Amino acid sequence: MNVAVSSPDLRDTMHRIAILVEYPTVNGGENSMLAVLSHLLGNKSPETGLEFCVLGPTQGAMADRVSAMGVPIFELNLFDDSGLRLPRERSIPRLLAAAQLSGANLVHSNSLSMGRLLGAASRARPQFVATSHLRDIMKLSRAAISDLNANRQLIAVSDATLAFHVGQGLDEAVGAVIHNGIDADVFAAEESAGLRIRRELGIPEDAVVLLTVGQVGLRKGLDTLAEVARRLVDLRPGIHWLLAGERFSQKAESVEFEARVLREFSACSPTVKLHRLGYREDIPELMRASDLLVHGARQEPLGRVLLEAAASRLAIVATDVGGTGEIICHNESGMLAPVDSSEAITAAIVRLIDDKSLREQLAASAHLKIRSDFGIAKSAESLVKVWKSVISAAESDCSSGA
Repeated sequence: MNVAVSSPDLRDTMHRIAILVEYPTVNGGENSMLAVLSHLLGNKSPETGLEFCVLGPTQGAMADRVSAMGVPIFELNLFDDSGLRLPRERSIPRLLAAAQLSGANLVHSNSLSMGRLLGAASRARPQFVATSHLRDIMKLSRAAISDLNANRQLIAVSDATLAFHVGQGLDEAVGAVIHNGIDADVFAAEESAGLRIRRELGIPEDAVVLLTVGQVGLRKGLDTLAEVARRLVDLRPGIHWLLAGERFSQKAESVEFEARVLREFSACSPTVKLHRLGYREDIPELMRASDLLVHGARQEPLGRVLLEAAASRLAIVATDVGGTGEIICHNESGMLAPVDSSEAITAAIVRLIDDKSLREQLAASAHLKIRSDFGIAKSAESLVKVWKSVISAAESDCSSGA
């Protein structure tokens, strides 16, 4: 991979960052990176001295979004014809070839799994310059930690995420924390949009609407939310519950988990009615149509949907796990409940359903915090500083023959 020659003033040199993506789909992590790119490529950011490309699938939602921004895509497929991920000995040559073709000075991974691959590639070719996001909290093997430590910089999305991985052996000196950012103006949907959604779904204007957004999987705690729905049948009948998100895992246990959750929600109908929406791109409108966001995650590095809800002035009930407490302060900007506690989640929901004034107060407080601490400009500019610093250090190493 090419590394740019040393320049006395990095600001006068254009460098190319290649964003490595694994899948063609767009979820929370992808939306966070796309928001950064949109900000940096638009007129909202000063000249950065950086240009961007993507290494990854050339078909799918991610490719469509990237192409709409005018960002070039260099094809990189890390899966075989049956959909299984290629072994490392086949993936690394493909990665290095795509990076070389792109002319990138630095490759940045948007996920932990791809961060491992970049670390392995860095060991295979020392002049390869790589950084990676840490967007997951999960137990890792020693080999995985070793791979991640081979990156020049690891960017955790929360203090909780970095601390967890440092506790597993991650090199703290390689780690940094940059919270995901959000453009709050994007989520300022009109009231009429919310009314349109309610009409589309056949929901009365005066009904209470709960919203849950995210991938359908065990980590999101949807089975606990099904228990909450059963409790609400007797406590607050007439609720409509919107579930936006898809199940991407094809594992038998994941398929059965989804089926079981949907059966349990169905048993609550029509007293508590579930609207299974699948993947939606109109999340701001769904939030405008709702009274509460309910987030029952068992593992949450930060939670982009929490930022989106706060930006939308939608009150939040969430489990106090991972980086959630870095966004939401209990009883000040939302309601936090212990993980897997359907009783506590239900109590928080009932309290906010019954107290509109408190609901609006918490939502307004969260909105102010998002605008002050989680703006997209702050996140994007912090990433630019990291990338420039890493490239500068790589140039110095190259000049000195290190």
